Amino acid sequence: MDEYNSNKEKLYLLNASKDNTWIEGSACGASMGGDIPGNHLLTYLEMSINSAESIDIIVSFLMESGVRLLLPALKSALDRGVKIRLLTGNYLGITQPSALTLLKYELDDRICIHLYREKNRSFHPKAYIFHYADDSEIYVGSSNISRSALTRGIEWNYRFTRKKDEQNYNRFYQEFEDLFCRRSVEVTDEVLEEYARSWKRPALQKDMERYQNNMSEVQTQLMPVFPRDAQIDALYALKKSREQGDQKALIHAATGIGKTYLAAFDSVGFNKVLFVAHREEILKQASESFRRIRPQDEQGFFNKARKDTDRSIIFASVSSLGKDEYLNEKFFPQDYFDYIVVDEFHHAVNDSYMKIISYFKYQFLLGLTATPDRMDGRNIYEICDYNVPFKITLKDAINKGMLVPFRYYGIYDGVDYSGLPVIRGKYLQKDLDIKLIVKERCDLIFKNYKKYGSRRALGFCCSRAHAEKMAEEFCARNIPACAVYSDSDGNFSEDRTAAIEKLEKGEISVIFSVDMFNEGVDIPSLDMVMFLRPTESPVVFLQQLGRGLRKAAGKEYLTVLDFIGNYEKAGNAPFLLSGEPYSREAAEKKEQKDFDFPLDCVVDFDMRLIDLFKEMANRKETRRERIQGEYFRIKELLGGKVPARMDLFTYMDEEIYQLCMKNSNENPFNHYLDFLGDLDQLTDKEWKLFQGPGKEFLHELETTSMSKSYKMPILLAFFNDGQVKMGITEEDVYLNYRSFYERDGNWRDMDRDKGTKGFRNWKRERYLSEARKNPIYYLEGSKSGFFVNKEGFMLALRDDLKDVIDEPAFVDHMKDIIDYRTMNYYRRRYEEGHKLEKEKK
Repeated sequence: MDEYNSNKEKLYLLNASKDNTWIEGSACGASMGGDIPGNHLLTYLEMSINSAESIDIIVSFLMESGVRLLLPALKSALDRGVKIRLLTGNYLGITQPSALTLLKYELDDRICIHLYREKNRSFHPKAYIFHYADDSEIYVGSSNISRSALTRGIEWNYRFTRKKDEQNYNRFYQEFEDLFCRRSVEVTDEVLEEYARSWKRPALQKDMERYQNNMSEVQTQLMPVFPRDAQIDALYALKKSREQGDQKALIHAATGIGKTYLAAFDSVGFNKVLFVAHREEILKQASESFRRIRPQDEQGFFNKARKDTDRSIIFASVSSLGKDEYLNEKFFPQDYFDYIVVDEFHHAVNDSYMKIISYFKYQFLLGLTATPDRMDGRNIYEICDYNVPFKITLKDAINKGMLVPFRYYGIYDGVDYSGLPVIRGKYLQKDLDIKLIVKERCDLIFKNYKKYGSRRALGFCCSRAHAEKMAEEFCARNIPACAVYSDSDGNFSEDRTAAIEKLEKGEISVIFSVDMFNEGVDIPSLDMVMFLRPTESPVVFLQQLGRGLRKAAGKEYLTVLDFIGNYEKAGNAPFLLSGEPYSREAAEKKEQKDFDFPLDCVVDFDMRLIDLFKEMANRKETRRERIQGEYFRIKELLGGKVPARMDLFTYMDEEIYQLCMKNSNENPFNHYLDFLGDLDQLTDKEWKLFQGPGKEFLHELETTSMSKSYKMPILLAFFNDGQVKMGITEEDVYLNYRSFYERDGNWRDMDRDKGTKGFRNWKRERYLSEARKNPIYYLEGSKSGFFVNKEGFMLALRDDLKDVIDEPAFVDHMKDIIDYRTMNYYRRRYEEGHKLEKEKK
């Protein structure tokens, strides 16, 4: 430490935490940053950390970049048993939540972190205090914990020891103790979640990021890959989720957050990894990402061209691996993979995905999606038991500076879709070609393209003919363009990879695409996207928008041109852009000024579109007509099969589902046999069931109160895998209770309640005792009288059900009700947690 003592001089230190009084002391060393590494504060701090017995740090803000620099030294110190306390502030919102999370994630909660809590008072201290066996020292100056402040930034920092200036040292240290112990709050997981939830990137950080954005692409590619921003928060949430016993999780993160890298980081520690996707391009990109994070692991592919089976990491096409001929011991034992990643998880309701997920016995399953809750009629969360440990919407990602803002222009194109048939929720391609491939519309598109300007644009088209025509029109007007679609063979078509290279080099200015850029392809330099077809799917709308929101050097915002007519779901656009759920009632009342769009975003609709949205929202249909219409839409989607309750739950439009939940008399889930009967949809066997006591028993199962999950094990015990029992014994109850709460995320209800928190250590009698209190006591007391007390059983069914329980229609409906109520319960529990998050915001 002798090098510190070569520069002794007078030092005046400002103690700003009290009355801005000056303290006179003598300096023992100085660090001023700049271009000389040996003069960087980081160098001095690392030396002190490596020899200290305890450490106290107080800084006004933390940045992820600075935390990462200090992590190796802090880890080493903690491993030696060093006690570390850190106090930081949230003044002006500069402290990044990811910086706090990084400390907790990497240091396993071994460091005690506090957040200054006094509002309406600035918090500017920067001091690093090190305690040794025979002395202490303190660095005081201008450096917070950021890369710039610890390295090349011009900062002034001074060090002095307790022995050299005990009076002033004590004043600083006592002030730290006061602030840490009495004016701050510990950063628990709950405090961190609340801070992260409300945090938005301050304007100051935009300037701080410009330096990094000016780095060349080559420099960026050569830099070590670390988790960043939301990835850190997600990794910490996944770690906590596994610690609680979860084996499945869904990460919902907006396009551009880096979900594949997140999966690669999270997979470290698992030996055998399976990555499943539906496009080859996604698999190739995932392979490159995993190679940067796990370069020592041997990779393989399982697709049409290759069938690797003995590698540490396998990237599999769902269309190949999902076949019965490959899902067997000959290719992969069921326990071959420890960790499974399903990318673009909104596709996971597909049968091939479900076969893969059901076949393997994994330690952990991670689903990745950018789509919002239940949008597009796909209830993907049920596959992961509604365990969503981390979620960041597109709006949040823009507000936190992870994506660029957008300037969205809704342009009225006058196309009339009212006479076009809708088949399985979509317009026919031939009808769209007739409507969209017209000169007047091409002129309108080109006019607006020139008006708003672009260097690299992507246009989404409805068909090959549409993409070819658009490319032809733009080329004829001296804007180099091409068309990209599968099996490209047109005059203006290009291979996708070649088209992207030409776009990035500036050889072309626009790519017109057909279903080739919704997923799995990244072009960060895009500065414009054009929606040139009716975007009926909320999922596709957000995917297309997300294609252009990635950050790139020199890119400040994305221009979005949306050409809109009176197609079925045109009025969804302002809701999707603001992240709010659509409903006709809200669409009737809301003006554009009532929507809360992301920070720095511009949303501008043609006045004719605003009138059109109101007109579409005012269409007169009764609630019953809308629900019945949705039933027949789903029936058509299922190829004419009568939908079960679970089919409705899975495919029902979110707005209609909420309509059902808010109107119990019209809710088909409460009386499904009556609903089918009114529509003349009952089979002969169901009609027989409809006329007997079985119908009323099923209605009891549909409507019995379920604020917790405690009735589920009892109903499953009665159902008995399809061999329905008239009575259940103590052994039935015990085995079903124990197995139910030991699997998936069912433990959460037990863990929440103090009285049942220790259920994992319960003996048989404790399970039975709890079951008697709830739910058996309440089932016996229900008004229907179907659940009775009978000798030899813990609970039994009424005698008149004896002739019903073996009927296939009864068994099918009982299973359907149990499945639906289980999934709806998970959904409701998830939504209640999500609602609490919104209220905290």
